[in-house]
Amino acid sequence: MSAGSGPAPKILLVIPARGGSTRLPMKPLRSIAGISLLHRTIGLARRAVALLDDASLVVATDDAAIAAHAGAIGCDAIMTDAAISSGSGRALAAALTIAQRPDIVVNLQGDAPFQSPLAVSAVIAALARGDADVATPVVRLDWPALDALRRHKQDTPFSGTTCVRAADGRGLWFSKQILPAMRDEAGLRAEPVSPVWRHIGLYAYRLTALEAFEAAPQTELERLEGLEQLRLLELGLTIETVEVAPARFDISGIDTEADIVRAEALIAEHGDPLDDR
Repeated sequence: MSAGSGPAPKILLVIPARGGSTRLPMKPLRSIAGISLLHRTIGLARRAVALLDDASLVVATDDAAIAAHAGAIGCDAIMTDAAISSGSGRALAAALTIAQRPDIVVNLQGDAPFQSPLAVSAVIAALARGDADVATPVVRLDWPALDALRRHKQDTPFSGTTCVRAADGRGLWFSKQILPAMRDEAGLRAEPVSPVWRHIGLYAYRLTALEAFEAAPQTELERLEGLEQLRLLELGLTIETVEVAPARFDISGIDTEADIVRAEALIAEHGDPLDDR
């Protein structure tokens, strides 16, 4: 698929916010240092929208309390079917309710509020200038960051995703394992950065690619890893991985009580990204 030339694409940022998380029930309303997870994600999205042309923002939820909370923050909310099980499905449902269909749909995962707003504009720019179907950001880990990810995975092994990418940025694979394996890590540590790329939970889709993705059934590899993007790869869709700078502090997402504790400790140490204006 090619972006082509012409007017700037119409962009819709969607924050999927499901109430029924098994590990953290009503996760979007959970407080992190006194501010709800949803409020923090909306704050990130608003800073991203300010950097874009012709972009709008909605929360897509299946829960009236979450929709009311979004409204109290001043963000539009769209009620979506509770049977939708994925964030991408909820993002598509929201996009299809809008009279003027967007060209690009950004799935801004509601449990990753600490990434940089520049990551959002970077993946949109990647779609606008290239021919990929999907774009998503990655961060190259230095050795201390890789060591920290390994320690984190000892307690929460399915929190944090790594990416294997080609030299041109095309995504080859994603995993909850730390990839690639390194045969001579001691020698590699002479370099300032590791060969490991951490995936940031944010996707920019062409609307047609998102529709094709949602029309296909879940694949076995997707189910085993718990990663939707593996279905994209198995469908033959192209994912451009866009290198971005690390956020102020490194946390992959809020999936467990331990993640909340860790996020609050990082905020206390490094300051609150929500204060950045």
